Parts: sequence; structure tokens; C-alpha cells
Amino acid sequence: MSRLRIFDAEQPQNPSSVHTDHAAIARELAKVGVRFEQWEASQPIAPGASQDQVIAAYRSDIDRLMREEGYQAVDVISLTPDHPDRATLRKKFLSEHTHSEDEVRFFVAGAGQFTLHIQDKVYDVLCEQGDLIGVPDGTRHWFDMSEAPYFVAIRLFTNKEGWVANFTSSDIAERFPRMHPLATTA
Repeated sequence: MSRLRIFDAEQPQNPSSVHTDHAAIARELAKVGVRFEQWEASQPIAPGASQDQVIAAYRSDIDRLMREEGYQAVDVISLTPDHPDRATLRKKFLSEHTHSEDEVRFFVAGAGQFTLHIQDKVYDVLCEQGDLIGVPDGTRHWFDMSEAPYFVAIRLFTNKEGWVANFTSSDIAERFPRMHPLATTA
């Protein structure tokens, strides 16, 4: 189940509010300029589907975002618990960072946790299958995929070479909850 927990940046133990309703999550995130949507595939996607098949299943929503926001490139990334570089890949984005372009990710399968540090609040967003999150450029955030990652995600980019993380050197991410592995991977 998708979830948004909002914390005071100085109180990582106790969220001030928790939302699991998609409309409530989208409303709260929209207040701080973050896009949160639900998408449905236009056709079934079989496990192990190619990048082209996954993109084709969501083509109308992808094209809409590309028109609205000027994104130039799209790809599909997937990671499983048995990936040999999972620990290195996880660590890569666990520290607070920003990007010079939006970070847009749609979860075709599995889940990931985006945590956004906006002003004096921390927005912890567990995204699951069907969720799209659009983190605006310059937003301080970190991403966790758990110790046993499982996700298939569509990413949209403005720069065809993709985005680069600009680390803030803050240790705030270390004080907030990490993502736990999903109970199931289906």
C-alpha cells in the first residue's frame, strides 16, 4: 500500500501525519510541488516484458507527461533481490541530494521509497505498483530500494543523458527510517 508520512525535520521518530489514500497523498504532495499520480496499463504486461513492451503499455501517460513537461527521453529500470550490485546501487542514492532536472519515476511493479526534505518537513513516500512520483529539480531528497530491492520503473528525463546526483553533504537521511523489503514480490 502506498504511503506518505510527514515528519518535522527535527523529529524523525514520529510522523506528524500518515496518509495511505492516493487522493490524500497527491493533495499533500501537490502542496509542495510534487506530482503523484496513479496510472493503469493499457494492456497486460507479462513478467520479464521488454523495455519496449512496458513503455507501450503506458504510452498515453508517457506522451502526456512529455508534452506537459518537455521530457525528452524515457527508459525502464528493474532491480531484483538477487542483483549482484544491489548493495552498491542502493547506497548510491541513500544520501540527501538534488538534481538539475526533475526526477520522474513510475512504478510498473514493486516499490521504492522517496524521501523529500522540503523546508522544515520531511515527506517520506512509499511508492508501489501504479504510482508515479515527480520530484521537481532542486528538491533535496534521497531514495531507498531496501536491502532486497524489487521494482520495475519507467523513468522520464529532460536531458537525454539522464540526471546526476548533487550531494548536499547533510547527514539528515541517516536519521530517518529506511525502506523495509516488501513482504511479497508479486
